[in-house]
Amino acid sequence: MDVVLQPAPALTWRTIGGVLDIYVFLGPEPSSVVQQYLEVVGFPAMPIYWALGNHLCRWGYKSSNATWDVVKNMRNYGMPQDVQWNDIDYMDRSLDFTFDPQQFSTLPDMVKDLHSHGQRYVMILDPGISSTQEPGTYWPYDEGLKRGIFINDSSGQTLIGKVWPGFTAFPDFSDHETHEWWFENLQKYHAKVSFDGLWIDMNEPSNFVDGSLKGCPSNDLENPPYTPGILDGTLRSKTLCASALHKTSVHYNLHSMYGLMEAKASSCALKRILGKRPFVISRSSFPSQGRYSGHWLGDNRSQWKDLYSSIPGMLTFNILGIPLVGADICGFGGSTTEELCVRWTQLGAFYPFTRNHNSIDEKAQDPTAFSPLARTAMKEVLLLRYSLFPLLYTLFHHAHLEGHTVARPLLFEFPEDPRTYSIDKQFLWGKSLLVTPVLDPGVTYVTGYFPKGLWYDLYTGSSVRSSGEELKLQAPLDKINVHLREGAVVPTQRPNTTLWVSSGQPLHLISTLTDDGAAEGDLFWDDGESLDTYETEQYAYIVFHVAKNTMTSEVLHDNVEASYITVETVSFFGLKKEPSTVTVNSQDAAFTYTANQVLTVTDLGLSLSRNFTISWT
Repeated sequence: MDVVLQPAPALTWRTIGGVLDIYVFLGPEPSSVVQQYLEVVGFPAMPIYWALGNHLCRWGYKSSNATWDVVKNMRNYGMPQDVQWNDIDYMDRSLDFTFDPQQFSTLPDMVKDLHSHGQRYVMILDPGISSTQEPGTYWPYDEGLKRGIFINDSSGQTLIGKVWPGFTAFPDFSDHETHEWWFENLQKYHAKVSFDGLWIDMNEPSNFVDGSLKGCPSNDLENPPYTPGILDGTLRSKTLCASALHKTSVHYNLHSMYGLMEAKASSCALKRILGKRPFVISRSSFPSQGRYSGHWLGDNRSQWKDLYSSIPGMLTFNILGIPLVGADICGFGGSTTEELCVRWTQLGAFYPFTRNHNSIDEKAQDPTAFSPLARTAMKEVLLLRYSLFPLLYTLFHHAHLEGHTVARPLLFEFPEDPRTYSIDKQFLWGKSLLVTPVLDPGVTYVTGYFPKGLWYDLYTGSSVRSSGEELKLQAPLDKINVHLREGAVVPTQRPNTTLWVSSGQPLHLISTLTDDGAAEGDLFWDDGESLDTYETEQYAYIVFHVAKNTMTSEVLHDNVEASYITVETVSFFGLKKEPSTVTVNSQDAAFTYTANQVLTVTDLGLSLSRNFTISWT
């Protein structure tokens, strides 16, 4: 269908036909609309902890040793990295479930090395299965043919299209038997290369010929009386025939769900193979995708306008219940510049899903490829992301449990302020962390809108009181502006080069006080990878309150993982007067107080799993 936004304001639907079910979600707040929508399509899955780390990929590493060298370079520079990916070049002749025996012979060893350093490996898979290998030499096709799991053409023969390996058949993911076949292929491959997650691409499904090698029949499904404004004006363009046959229906009815069905098959298979939360990133998506996978915003380009447009893209997918989303950092197509890549890494550090990805035959754009100044700027902002992991992880918990957005438009928190409605160059993490990135070349400042209230600089704790106005912020190349809203308690953590190490480090709690000295926040904590920890009560949940010169922590639910974590430091931004004494659980404590009204209490060593009280007079 075409959906056209009219200036009236009105929406015009022009649909190809079929049955329309229309749901109306009345809110009244924007965030309530999202929650009501997700009650219908399903709340997003809780991601495995390392999904929130820094990911690195490119098409065109050429060999496993070349991939491995990049990982080692990242380590040598102390650059945070949780996950290394490979694009299709790891495959033998682009065949799924293979690796090139010459160029990628050391791939299994590289993956073992990643694991020994607390890092993970993700590989790409396309749905197109090569149909031209010698019978008996390629199990995925031979077995798929035997079980009848491929999509057929309208005459009942296996539909053959063309993708990277040449002529291909397409699995019918609407059929449970296909899910079992997919699992067995992944299980066999995992025995050779112990991958940790899947990147499912080309799953619109994409096809290098229109429809099939034989073309498509001439009928009402292929040539409907009305065709929306789609590629080449025809339903078969770069995909399968609309009249192709799945087990459950014709492709006409299932086309848009293909990526969703493959994501479900992949997610279920990974749970069975690994026994942990699955990590899947999909190109194609459909309502309820967030239950099975995250998403990246497709093949962008190394251009400033693509840097900017990634923000509305990220916010849109959060609204659609797919919070694990991001764009290819530094751009996929074309060659980046150092300045663009630094600015993009700064923004990308605040995508819920953070991955630098590069196209074949373009110059390298991983952080180690640039000057010392640029490398340092990228390293610092990635470490900042890692320090904010406790906040980000807690936000994903609320997305999973209650259908909240992780990255959200300012409009969602300030619906009474019309000036926030059109803002798409800034965004929030949760309700309290405001990101104002640089989106233009050659500038050392950025202008951002600050809704009415007190805002605190994350780095210094200095406050700015806004009447609801635009503010000019200093933004040298090594800085992205991040502010905290008044009334929050934000949990942060001492960062390291992997989240596995970072997530065991002590916590630093930042309280941003309102004028009357109040703040509140929370923290969700578990082992980071087990399935259904909330549902099986294997988690800790702590709430923090600040009022009347006292901070309290209250453990509402406890588990063993949290008992290993300590609260080392607490800072109070916006404390108007220097205290004479500070007590922690009624014992006198050392503290510092700075002229910009920041009180800091250090060397606390408080167990996260026990209630504590910090007071001052």
